[in-house]
Amino acid sequence: MNYHDIITIEPGKRSGKPCIRGMRITVYDILEYLAGGMTEAEILEDFSELTSEDIKACLAFAAR
Repeated sequence: MNYHDIITIEPGKRSGKPCIRGMRITVYDILEYLAGGMTEAEILEDFSELTSEDIKACLAFAAR
């Protein structure tokens, strides 16, 4: 998966941590939710601005 259009890094946002599409939601946040037992559906329900593709991009980013 090409996550480069989804995962963004801006020095002034969230201390330069990788974020999703320029939002303040970080890759780390999503991975922490998944590791804590939340399902993709639960994350998408809690964060309506996210898509399934965003979550997959976080996983692809972490895998690299």
